[in-house]
Amino acid sequence: MTPAALGRLLLLVAGLAAVGWMLRTVGAVPGTSWVDLHVRDAGWRGEATFLLLGMATTGLGLPRQAIAFLGGYAFGALEGTALALAAQLLGCAAGFLWARAVGRAWAERRLARPGAARLRPLVDTLRARPFAATLALRLFPVGNNLATNLLAGVAGLRPLPFLAASALGYLPQTLVFALLGKGVRVDGAWQVGLSLVLLALSVWLGVRVMRRAAA
Repeated sequence: MTPAALGRLLLLVAGLAAVGWMLRTVGAVPGTSWVDLHVRDAGWRGEATFLLLGMATTGLGLPRQAIAFLGGYAFGALEGTALALAAQLLGCAAGFLWARAVGRAWAERRLARPGAARLRPLVDTLRARPFAATLALRLFPVGNNLATNLLAGVAGLRPLPFLAASALGYLPQTLVFALLGKGVRVDGAWQVGLSLVLLALSVWLGVRVMRRAAA
């Protein structure tokens, strides 16, 4: 990792640490009031509500980290991670399969235009190494999840390697933000600290995997 990339990573971790500290101090977290009312301590209905809404919102482009955070807040780190990961993967599959079914011809015409040249290397990498490239993209905490789903669909990737790599790549950050959500709810400083360490490791691993995929 270059010094500039390391500096951006450290800045990201420091920013998330500051956000976590403010959330724990202020106690006002967007979305938690609705979760308290409809999801927490609601049994299987709360789990089903969370799963369906998580699938819909991540499928439409809401940051998947927000769903993981609310999952950890509502259900704890382990169950929250499992439910959030399932919701993210269902939303991912919906967008990917829709784009794969109806958008491939349109995308090929768009990618043939001169203005789309910057996307062609990414599409070529996804087609050449679908599992590794998808895994690398999912490990980064920034980026457009919906755009990745649609791009993979229109690129004609096979569903199994794309969805398997997405699930594996989603897991570290889902656990990170579920831990952060649990830490905010129970005032657990160690959960917040551990989530930041895991996030840094996730980004580092994403950089390594992307370099291998692009080689």
